[in-house]
Amino acid sequence: MHLLRDFRSVPDHLRGASLALGNFDGVHRGHQVVLQSAMDRGRPAGAMVFSPHPRRFFHPNLPFFDLTPLPVKLKLLGAFGLDLTVALPFDDELADMDAESFVAEVLVKGLGVSHVVTGYDFAFGKGRSGNIEFLREAGRRHGFTLTVIKPVTEGGHEVISSSAVRAALRAGRPREAAGLLGHWWSVAGRVERGHGRGKDMGYPTANVHLHEGCEPRIGIYAVRVFVEEQTADGESRLRRIDGAGYFGGSPTFGGHEPVLEPYLFDFDGDLYDKEIEVEFIEYLRGDAKFAGAEDLKRQIKDDCDRARQVLADLARHDPMMEYPLGRRRERLVRPG
Repeated sequence: MHLLRDFRSVPDHLRGASLALGNFDGVHRGHQVVLQSAMDRGRPAGAMVFSPHPRRFFHPNLPFFDLTPLPVKLKLLGAFGLDLTVALPFDDELADMDAESFVAEVLVKGLGVSHVVTGYDFAFGKGRSGNIEFLREAGRRHGFTLTVIKPVTEGGHEVISSSAVRAALRAGRPREAAGLLGHWWSVAGRVERGHGRGKDMGYPTANVHLHEGCEPRIGIYAVRVFVEEQTADGESRLRRIDGAGYFGGSPTFGGHEPVLEPYLFDFDGDLYDKEIEVEFIEYLRGDAKFAGAEDLKRQIKDDCDRARQVLADLARHDPMMEYPLGRRRERLVRPG
């Protein structure tokens, strides 16, 4: 997949694309209908996203649970099969651009779009002045067509939305979130050196500070960790390793700031300073303060035993294989 960060310098072979517009936070099943519609209308097909999320730009001091920061979002969009993603920096220039300028300068002059696909509630331009009817009329003037996707529902009533995914994750229901997403929710980050307490207890963890505003429920999870490795012939592969992950502030040791600490089963490699991706599979228990390290060590063993069983069951039947993006993501994992 080609990544464009500037609409002013678009290679000729990527002009004239069928383009899906939106923030696509989570790349959930509703978003995927929009993306698939763009792909069905012709190639090249792509998506336009904005980074940072406009809500974070306009309200920088308010908390915002960004489900998929740009690096994770790009992985998901690439796995879905798009030819390109236009990831525009959401800055003062873009925020001040009115709806007509956005269409004329970005979509038409910059990208030369042939077709645009949006969700039913898409709005754009300064003050959200551009809506679906404006976009439809602008298409008639500028020579592109428009498809508008109706709400996608779960069970015929609940609209699949990023807000519903966030609510499920805050409540410690990652399986429910995954059912709305059509793939397991994941985070990514660089492994940092911690205090070494897990290693001292026989459970070394890969410490990752999550992106700002990331707020799944505090506690212990069954997780799967993805590490990019180089093969003997110089090719890269994505290795998946089962584990148990703690997200919290380590109250037993007086900690406060939440950090993600996955323990990888049957792994003895060095992950320091490497980028990893962590899928949240099942919530096992809430956080707790223990009398000391030995009590904590016994609980960690119980947590790992439970996580191993959860992930062994998942290996036999992964419900995400029912969804296109879940299947496409699985094909990226190389057997180890």
